[in-house]
Amino acid sequence: MALTIELGVAELAATRFAISPLSETVACLQQLAGRDRQAINLRWLRWARKELARKPLDLSWTRPLLVSRRVNWPEFLVPAPRNGVASIDDDLAALRRTTPRQLRASLHRVFGDDLGEAAALAARPAAGLRAIAAELREAHDRLIAPHWSRIRGVLDADIGHRARQLAAGGAAKLFTDLHPDLRWHEGVLMLGGPRWRADRVVDRGPGGLVLIPVVLGSCQVLIKKSTSTQTTVRYPARGAAAVWTARAQPPAAGVIRLLGRVRAELLETLRSPATTTDLAHALGVTPSAVSQHLRILRDSGLVARERSGRAVLYLTTALGEALLRPESGAWPHT
Repeated sequence: MALTIELGVAELAATRFAISPLSETVACLQQLAGRDRQAINLRWLRWARKELARKPLDLSWTRPLLVSRRVNWPEFLVPAPRNGVASIDDDLAALRRTTPRQLRASLHRVFGDDLGEAAALAARPAAGLRAIAAELREAHDRLIAPHWSRIRGVLDADIGHRARQLAAGGAAKLFTDLHPDLRWHEGVLMLGGPRWRADRVVDRGPGGLVLIPVVLGSCQVLIKKSTSTQTTVRYPARGAAAVWTARAQPPAAGVIRLLGRVRAELLETLRSPATTTDLAHALGVTPSAVSQHLRILRDSGLVARERSGRAVLYLTTALGEALLRPESGAWPHT
């Protein structure tokens, strides 16, 4: 199976990158719901669950659109940003500009004739969009804003890298580097499937594409097949795991005395899941030494491991976090 978009010279000239806080907000809610969850976001997920346990979000209008038996969701929730770096206010204003006709068409594309819980939105589109915008604004302020400076840094670095790829090898190199499942050739952009065989054609929005890197999202490329704004291509940002690797402070002296400096630093670093190779590079020790220290930390219940595809990721357990920060549950510091 392949998804194809006609993307000639004029459309390529209008194709651009954009950063969207609303895209990250929608992605983080999907991660919390278990949709396309990424292991690299486990540290954030643990923090977010604690935050929501303290005070749950009211997502009565938004949740039925994002979490249903369908794998798809209405495209108007992430409209194409008009500017390269949109604010959350810009994004939500664009969402509220969705016309009743566009909204109902989008709902029927996803849910068919049986709208279920989305029927109230179809009946009262203006009021529903205002309610959805308010819910997404609160979700952003509580779950994304505390980390936005770090997320934004990764997104900026990703776009800088893509610009260099475009300069070095043109559109073909840009899209191939964007994601292994993407190819561009002779005016056609393809996502997945046998090379150059069109199975499904995207009803592209006006102008070129808007390429949006995402940190808290799926490991897959997400393209809406029909949209009222410019067609967005949301893809996993390069270096997304780096968002969660920065340490708020060095391990406490008592933890270093108890575990030794290398094991204490491993425990602190593993607040963000990492492989033994990642840890060896980060701490400047050999992979074999890292493995020995990890074995001891695992036997002590301070570190756990999870498989993500072919990789084995290690992460600090709740017991390990309690040892590191017994006096504080307020991670992260911003």
